[in-house]
Amino acid sequence: MLTELAVENLGVIERLNLVLGPGMTALTGETGAGKTLVVTAVDLLLGGRADSSLVRFGADEAVVEGRFDHQGEEVVLRRVVPAEGRARAYVDGRLASAATLAELGAELVDLHGQHEHQSLLRRVHQRAALDRYGDVDLAPLMEARAALADLNRRRAELGGDERSRAREIELCRFQLAELDKAGLEDPDEDESLKAEEAVLADATASRDAARQAAMSLGADGAVGAGLAQMAAALESRPPLESQHERLVNLVAEVADLSTELRRAAESIDENPARLADVRQRRELLVDLRRKYGETVAEVMEFHRDLSDRLAELEDFDRLAKDLDGELDRRTAAVTETGGAVGKARRQAAQALGKEVTANLRELAMPRAEVQVEVGDDPGDDVDILLSANSGAPGLSLTSAASGGELARVMLALRLVVSAGPPVLVFDEVDAGIGGQVAQTVGRSLSRLTADHQVLVVTHLPQVAACADFQVSIVKHDDGASATVTAEPLDGEDRVIELSRMLSGSPDSESARHHATELLEMSRG
Repeated sequence: MLTELAVENLGVIERLNLVLGPGMTALTGETGAGKTLVVTAVDLLLGGRADSSLVRFGADEAVVEGRFDHQGEEVVLRRVVPAEGRARAYVDGRLASAATLAELGAELVDLHGQHEHQSLLRRVHQRAALDRYGDVDLAPLMEARAALADLNRRRAELGGDERSRAREIELCRFQLAELDKAGLEDPDEDESLKAEEAVLADATASRDAARQAAMSLGADGAVGAGLAQMAAALESRPPLESQHERLVNLVAEVADLSTELRRAAESIDENPARLADVRQRRELLVDLRRKYGETVAEVMEFHRDLSDRLAELEDFDRLAKDLDGELDRRTAAVTETGGAVGKARRQAAQALGKEVTANLRELAMPRAEVQVEVGDDPGDDVDILLSANSGAPGLSLTSAASGGELARVMLALRLVVSAGPPVLVFDEVDAGIGGQVAQTVGRSLSRLTADHQVLVVTHLPQVAACADFQVSIVKHDDGASATVTAEPLDGEDRVIELSRMLSGSPDSESARHHATELLEMSRG
């Protein structure tokens, strides 16, 4: 629901604020007061064309803001049209493109009049409206199409034409031969090889270091001999008995360590050939990871997948035959369900056309006829055609109707197909009508409030009287400049405005009596 509309410096409107409620609101006022500019403001919020000529003379920019209650959440749309430069759009205070504004606005508002933002002018919405009207069950067709699409995907993944398949088989065999030759078995092989390479590369230096340490720690070495001499110097000295004991143990420990180092030095073996093999193997693993995966484990997984793919390709003829048989069955299912949907759509189309045409008879279009054309099965191509006059060919809605006629056609459609955006705006819906037909239009608009909020710009008191709320758009001109105000009407003020619309004389007693009668009739 549109709860508030604020407009600044748009045409003759300097500042205008409308607080709107549910139900139907009629915007009335003298010709040229600026009623249609309110619709233009809504059009701008829906991403409509932003023309700098819309900016009020002397102002830098025009600003339009709309506050919506959408599915329990507040949404604020804003459009700024500068006198010079590009227009800007905002959604909830954040910059947005006009396309984004239009996409979101299409979920909120439908404009009916001389505007392009009428959802039912688009064939996709016409088809959806027909399906809702006819309660067409699309589930079997959607399921059949999804199954067919999945099968086509699997068929494409299986292999393309024979030449491309042969190329893929050759590549798979080449890659498998390379991976088979590598003989990968351990996902941690590279880490173990890295550790082994470190040992082999440093074998000579490690052996020499062990020998040198063993010599220093031995009985004839500097460290070993020095410790032995210190132990001897402390021997038989009671005050130093504990320190002597510790030195004796240290001499023994150093001797054992010297022996271990000597054995370790003897066990370290230089193996240039093994070192070369390790390095070569690591280079191979680097190359395989570059081609087939980040880690050895990923390369091994690729190897397994590649084997499966080659088996699939080599078994193509059998698999393709199975899939082709399934493809025929799935295609037949799509054809069958599509035929059922097409039949249902054609039946609904005939009934929808008759019902909308009957509504047009009551909306001062007695010679108009609406037809709903449905294309070949499954009937996805739906087009609502209007023949505005006797003998005239049926044309698409955008080509066949004037602004007022188009608004009435949309009203006739909405009376039959209630689904759509929550806010409906009608401009010029009462063009060229009056009397009893005007009352019918008013009552028809009021019927839409069961599912929508309705905003209508009208010159007819019969239509305005059917509204739940009425707002008078008044232009004030002091000779220097013109301003526009929006004045909510209630009670006697509304009777006065309806009197003005009826006779041009708001002070006329008979006009006021008629206005009161109109209001009572609409409420009854």
